[in-house]
Amino acid sequence: MSPDAGFLNRRFPLMLPVLRRLFARKVVLMAALMLSLVVVVATVYPWLSDADPNAINVSERLFAPSSAHWAGTDELGRDVLLRIVYGARYSLLIGFVTAAGAVLLGTLMGVLAGFFRRLDAPLMRVVDAMMSFPDILLGIALVSILGVSLWNVMLALVIVYTPRVARVVRAATLVLRELLFVDAARALGVRTPLILWSHILPNLMSPVLVQVTFIFAYAILAEAGLSFLGVGVPPDIPTWGTMIAGSLEYSDRAFWTILSPGLAIVLTAVSLQMLGDGVRDLLDPKLKKAV
Repeated sequence: MSPDAGFLNRRFPLMLPVLRRLFARKVVLMAALMLSLVVVVATVYPWLSDADPNAINVSERLFAPSSAHWAGTDELGRDVLLRIVYGARYSLLIGFVTAAGAVLLGTLMGVLAGFFRRLDAPLMRVVDAMMSFPDILLGIALVSILGVSLWNVMLALVIVYTPRVARVVRAATLVLRELLFVDAARALGVRTPLILWSHILPNLMSPVLVQVTFIFAYAILAEAGLSFLGVGVPPDIPTWGTMIAGSLEYSDRAFWTILSPGLAIVLTAVSLQMLGDGVRDLLDPKLKKAV
């Protein structure tokens, strides 16, 4: 064991075994490395460079990939790779805010519906009504009502994906509510809020963590779809979705303007899905032996 591994093992005795099980599958390890690379580049590069991703240079419009522009230039002569790097910040921000908001609201709704019988029917009817619409159509309707802006797109996506989390959390809460340790806490006179905080919520971490990774990926894809349809983030914000939407007219003669941001979306979304599968396999007792 290396000195660093020994230090980590002393400080966090459970960390190394968990990480070994999580990254036992090479595909999960590759997904984690890919996500780490995207996050590091998106975070660090803008601090190291003062280049403007929106700087227009018409004399270099639609240049093919070369040593000067590794991913080519778009219809306004802007460097595609530079815009992908800067756009990663916005796409990751949209995914993170959407996942965090949907998990918080969905967990609250799911716990209330699953633990309190009187709230189950009304809350679940609202959830069922929202889930009766396809995600993209509900997103278009909400953005049309709220208005086109970065924060309104994130708010719309939070509303779209909250029902998914609510149904998963409600199902888990219905099971937990009937277990013996909850009955024992009630018999001891423990108040309901404390039961929810100390006994129900900690046991919901497994399905909630899996939902975080999936919704993160869904949100990045949904933003790209909304921008492609013209109801997403404003064009002056270089998200991966707006880059594809703005270059669609020139895709027949400058395919790289769509290929590069499209690959960024696909690789990030697939990596998140693979990491989510790894977390699910790690936390699911039925799959621990297989992992």
